[in-house]
Amino acid sequence: MLFSFSRLSAKITSCPLWLSGLLFFCFLAHYTAFAQVAVSGRVLDANSGDGMPFVNVFVKGTTIGITTDFEGRFQLKNLPLGDSLTAAYIGYLPKKKLITAALGQSPVIFRLETQDLQVAEATIRPGENPAYPILREVIRNKNRNDKKALDSYAYECYNKVELDVDNLSKTLEKRRAIKKIKSVMDSIQLIAGEDGKPILPVFMSEAISDVYTRRDPVKKKEIVKHTKITGISMDDGSMVSQLIGSSLQEYNFYNNWLNVLDKYFVSPIADGWRIYYDYDLVDSLMVNGDYCYRIDYFPRRPQDLAFKGSIWITKAEFALKQIDATVGKEANVNFIEKIKIQQELQKTTAGPWLPSKNRVLIDISQIQSNLAGMLAKFYTSNRNIVVNDPKPLKFFDVDVEVANNALKNDESFWDASRHDTLTATEKNVFRMIDTVRNLPIVKTYVEIANVAVNGYKRVGKIDVGPYLYTYAFNNVEGHRPRVGLKTNIEFSKHFVLRGYLAYGTKDQRIKHELGLDYILNRKHWTVFGFTNHDDLEQLALQDNSLAANSLFAAFTRFGRLTNSRPFYQQSNEIYASSEFRNGYTVDVSLANKFNNFSTGEFAFKYFPPGQDSKPQSNFTVTEAKIQLKIAPDETFILNENSRISLGAYKWPIFTFRFTRGIQGFLDGDFNYEKYGVNVLQYINMGLFGKARLTADAGLIPSVVPYPLLRAHLGNQTPFFNGSSFNTMRYFEFVSDRYAQLNYQHYFEGLGLNSLPLIKKWNLRLLASGNILFGSVSNKNIAFSRSQDSTANEKLPFLELDRGPFAEVGYGIENIFRFVRVDFIHRLTYLDNPGARPFVVKVSAQFKL
Repeated sequence: MLFSFSRLSAKITSCPLWLSGLLFFCFLAHYTAFAQVAVSGRVLDANSGDGMPFVNVFVKGTTIGITTDFEGRFQLKNLPLGDSLTAAYIGYLPKKKLITAALGQSPVIFRLETQDLQVAEATIRPGENPAYPILREVIRNKNRNDKKALDSYAYECYNKVELDVDNLSKTLEKRRAIKKIKSVMDSIQLIAGEDGKPILPVFMSEAISDVYTRRDPVKKKEIVKHTKITGISMDDGSMVSQLIGSSLQEYNFYNNWLNVLDKYFVSPIADGWRIYYDYDLVDSLMVNGDYCYRIDYFPRRPQDLAFKGSIWITKAEFALKQIDATVGKEANVNFIEKIKIQQELQKTTAGPWLPSKNRVLIDISQIQSNLAGMLAKFYTSNRNIVVNDPKPLKFFDVDVEVANNALKNDESFWDASRHDTLTATEKNVFRMIDTVRNLPIVKTYVEIANVAVNGYKRVGKIDVGPYLYTYAFNNVEGHRPRVGLKTNIEFSKHFVLRGYLAYGTKDQRIKHELGLDYILNRKHWTVFGFTNHDDLEQLALQDNSLAANSLFAAFTRFGRLTNSRPFYQQSNEIYASSEFRNGYTVDVSLANKFNNFSTGEFAFKYFPPGQDSKPQSNFTVTEAKIQLKIAPDETFILNENSRISLGAYKWPIFTFRFTRGIQGFLDGDFNYEKYGVNVLQYINMGLFGKARLTADAGLIPSVVPYPLLRAHLGNQTPFFNGSSFNTMRYFEFVSDRYAQLNYQHYFEGLGLNSLPLIKKWNLRLLASGNILFGSVSNKNIAFSRSQDSTANEKLPFLELDRGPFAEVGYGIENIFRFVRVDFIHRLTYLDNPGARPFVVKVSAQFKL
């Protein structure tokens, strides 16, 4: 309709005053009814400042509305003036803004605050839940929609990571370090906005990678081509560049279980979906060209390791199009306020769907009330997808590879190469971090944190430590101070010098170790080395590759060492290690060891074989060893001049060992052979938690002095050690052929999550069981009986001559979130001297 304002004005002025007013108001009402405005903007999370995808933005009581894209953006046209524009999403408080002409003049920002989601009681109605037929079709079509159906796929991935400190306590704000950065904090508060929470960025990175996978055999490789890293205490980006790649941040909801922070969460489209979740069919709508069903889902028990959120399922293929998955603070996970995973998928040319965008938010709570929390935010975007064109097996020689020039790119490169542009806030974050990291007080706090985590204090090109071994006290050495050093990557990327000095005030002996490693190849990790060692050792703790608990090892040097059979050892060893093929590592070594049993804590003498001379208290061995480790899916990252294993959760890890003692070479006194095999397996048991199973077996067919037999690892410390027999004394049992199983089961919250009053404590049940079969050959028994200086026929050790040694345990972890208590019963050999039929082990742990 067209209006002539000049004619209208003339008619109004020729009318009576009251009539003119009436006509004017009628015109305003008519004009307002047809006035409309276009609005665009973004929906942000008030806690993190990030864009929120899948949010409903609508005008209530109308058909006008839209869902935000993956960055949280929206655009609406023809909005009626005078109504309210609402942004609403499950788990958040809705927000409204009045629609005015001014609203369309600048981007509209909604900042949504989280709320505790209360799931209403279910109402049982006749007939089936309408979401169930859709979910059954999703399960039926899994095999054709899951990316695992592809022979191979590859894509370019852009990855962005940000770490922020949030929820600063009042106590922390008063500290000198925080006061020093108050000026920075004033500007940082703009990140979350005036109605959001202030956050302090401490790390931000970007990476562009090429990712390759193949199905048969299962292989994956990521080549990190470009990285940009800014962070407090991030002087070298080599390790971080591997961690920020997409390979360690991938979630496939077609799997029944998803490993998030080493916890297994059940997928809302798992095969047994009805056991874990309730569902509500909410809507059907178009999503980027696909007609989809939107289904909201909720865990049946809030404490379970399960998600809540929404899924969008395509009508045509019953494929997962979008998912929003949240874990709230009510779940049985320590120190976590919230985990949110958002994913958008796209169909490939071959049919199965691949994630095109992912966003992960991990909100870490304050460990103590006087500290701060942390936000970890991950974003990935995938493009240039190529399917069913597998690379040869040789291509997958390394899991994660970082290009040599990955860190050498300027800002113009990133502006042209990012999949998405940085927001103004994100650009400021890089500058803010540089400001904060250069404050002297911040550097001091970072150094203290590094010592606590790594055990070493960095002093230029030298690392001093580890601090756990700085002091010990026992009846043989007395007070034992120790200082250790090693060079770091600033000294050399190839050579690593290391060593320590220790002194016993009682035995007045200086102990030392000096070693040199040469890293020949970082891609196929290859190291050569040499070690010279002179220190007090303990027979009960020799040749136990499973005893990797550093706290346990440090504590074994305290107290009375009689049962552990202490002795002095001087040794020289050369060795080499190489991962000659992905998942296959070989280690070889040659060692010469002089063993001196003069501590006076136990009697050991032997007659040299074939000689009629007086018994000897010392002997020398020369050993050649070879070990083969097979770990098909074990993942490693490089940390300066060392490797860190991230575990192998699908396939077991096999280790085969062979040792040859050489008589006459370098004064070796004995010929002997030792064989061993070890299998380590982590098992995800779904609803019943997870387990760790270790099997170890060995054979010594030769005749040797009993210090060269296998002394099974006992535990006389107050700490639980999963690699030892916790009710066994040190050096209680010795074997020359043996087989053992060590089993630990973590029930997570199963059982206790359902008990009233108890479930709020988030306690978790544990179970363990160890069994050991072993024996000693008649020849080794005869050899050992003849060695006592008093000609006593009593054996200096016990053998497993009445069946296996067995113990079972149960316990509770997560007591006050840090304490673990194990109650362990010994089932066999209860009549042995000093046998402990029941022990309680109390230990501290930091575990999510």
